[in-house]
Parts: sequence; structure tokens; C-alpha cells
Amino acid sequence: MADISFLDWPFLEDRHRDFAQRLAAWAAGHIDPRPHHAGEDVDAACRALAVQLGEAGWLDASVPEGGGAALDVRTLCLAREILARHSGLADFVFAMQGLGSGPITLFGSAEMRETILPAVRAGRSLAAFALSEPEAGSDVAALSTTAVRVQGGWRLDGEKTWISNGGIAGQYVVFARTGEAPGARGLSAFLVEADTPGLSVPQRITVIAPHPLATLRFDNCVVPDANLLGAPGDGFKVAMATLDVFRTTVGAAALGFARRALDEATGRARSRKMFGRTLADMETTQTKIADMALAIDTSALLVYRAAWKRDVSGGGRITREAAMAKLHATEAAQRVIDEAVQIFGGLGVTAGVKVEELYREIRALRIYEGASEVQKLIIARQVLG
Repeated sequence: MADISFLDWPFLEDRHRDFAQRLAAWAAGHIDPRPHHAGEDVDAACRALAVQLGEAGWLDASVPEGGGAALDVRTLCLAREILARHSGLADFVFAMQGLGSGPITLFGSAEMRETILPAVRAGRSLAAFALSEPEAGSDVAALSTTAVRVQGGWRLDGEKTWISNGGIAGQYVVFARTGEAPGARGLSAFLVEADTPGLSVPQRITVIAPHPLATLRFDNCVVPDANLLGAPGDGFKVAMATLDVFRTTVGAAALGFARRALDEATGRARSRKMFGRTLADMETTQTKIADMALAIDTSALLVYRAAWKRDVSGGGRITREAAMAKLHATEAAQRVIDEAVQIFGGLGVTAGVKVEELYREIRALRIYEGASEVQKLIIARQVLG
């Protein structure tokens, strides 16, 4: 049983506590707990999970009807923590519906929101956020995909990679260079529907924790003026504002993985006997458990502080707090899960065992939405600035 004492912390309100309890009860009864492995039809699993989450109303938190003002980061964090504790793929689907549609929620026109978001909220259409390129990940200023004005719209040319939901999304938010200024200030954001001529998926990418990822190619791909998000040159602002909301939630997902690892480890320690006593009776195991619990509580404090500050600030930037939350929670979760695997011994690296799945799931969180090294640079610049 995961520790839920953090729900009493002053960062959260009664509505958050109610949401967490309802989602935890629903997830326990509806989310398939079995690990996902290579060879499974992960595309189909994601589509099914999206519909399941949408029909139950949980996607309302990540794709709110009220637009950007209705995005509550504490609710998003609770959802990701709880879903990640049950299933990494369920967390992935929930997160991508929010991240992939976040620029539309925050910057889209009323017509765009009314046209696109209902299907995303219902789980009938999958969303995607297309920022990374082969030579530009954390360095957004290095993006080389271009968007050139043509009659009635924009022509996109270039390549994106490591795109979550790539190949199965109904639409993509794509960031491209429009050249209003050098570097990051010359980018714009566009909505590109999956069936737009000139958009292709030349490669699907296989990773250690099966998720739908792909490379996208844009070759003379024309979108209308109405598909521009914000104004020309607003792309960096659109990307950073969206990431500012969802970056903290990556820490929350890591927290969910870590809590599940601690639960699994303590259960194993209490039942596994060695040299006439249980692992839990051994001081070496107790030391590991203490370190794991400390790391989890520290992460939770940082995650929910950042989420609380974003919510009470009315949408203000939380660059430093979000970077700290993501950095600490993902790095700490990696250590917690590694210790859980160690407590399980050989069983811990066996396919089909939960801690083995967690070991594969956590690794990517230290890279995507800003690698740990980048988060350190962000924190340092905030402190020095």
C-alpha cells in the first residue's frame, strides 16, 4: 500500500484529495498491471488506454474545457503519480494527451480548441508535441525544420525525431524556424493534422520501455494560416509555456514509479528469507529502505511545491521550481528503483517482474523534456541571475 500521507500536506486542497482517492480506486480496478514488453501491440494498447481514460473523464484534467486557465498542475501531478504507480503506459497516454494538446489549450484560437480538443479529451484522437530533431533536442535554438510563407499558409520542410505518439497521433504541434530573429526567437508553432500531404513517418523507434515513438518528415507540407499557434516568432514562448506546465509532472511520474518500487521492495524484504531471517530484519536492507523513503519524500516536496506555486501564481513561470522538481525526482527514482532491483536479486532482472519493468520505464524520464544536465544549467542560471 503506497504512502498517501502527503495528501494531507498544505500544498493540496480537499478537491485534490478527493480527485486522488477517486483516481486511485479507479486505477486499481481498471488498469491492467501486467508489464509491457517488446513485441506487444503498444499502438493498440495506447489507443485503448486513451479511450478508457477519456470515457472515465480523467483526461478532463489534462485537456480542460476551460482552456489554459483551467490547467491545474497539482491535479496533473496527482494523476501522473497515481497512473505511473499502476502502469507506465497509462501515465504515458495521459501525459501525452496533455502535452500534445497543451499548446492548443494555451495558445490556440477558439475555433482550433473547439475543433481539435473534444476528440483529444475523449481519447478518440491522440495528440503529439513535435519539437526534437536529430541535431536539436534540449538546444531548441538549433532547430532546422523550416516554415516558409506561401499563399494562404505555410510550407514546412524538415525532420523531427523521438516524437511520442509519432505515427498514431491524429495531429501534431510542430515547431519550425520562420526566421523573425536569430536562434530561439525565430521559431513558430503550427498544428499539423496527421493526414496533411507532405507529412510522412519514415521510421518507428523501438526503446527499452515500449512506447510509440517515431521520426516525422515534412516535405512541402502546407498548412493554412489558421493553423499557426500564436503569432509568427512565438514558437519558443509556446514551447516553454507548455513545458513549464508539464515538466513538473514528469517529476510526479517518476515519483509514482519510485513509490511502486518501494512498495515492491518492502513486500519482498518482508517475505524473502535468508540465513534464517527475512531481508527486512537485516540492517543493510533497512538502510536501503530508509534511503528510498527519504528520496521519495524529498521528491514529493519538490514536485508539489512547484505545482502549488504554478497554480497559485495564476499561470506565472516556475522555471527554477519545475527544473528542481524534475531533476531531483527523476534522478532519485532511478536510485530507488535500482535499490528495489537489488533487494529482489536475480528475480529483479527477470522479464515480467514489476521492478524490472520500472527499471526500464524510469530511464527515459531523465532525458525527455530536458535532460538532467540541462535542468542543472537552468537552475544555476536562475540562481546566478
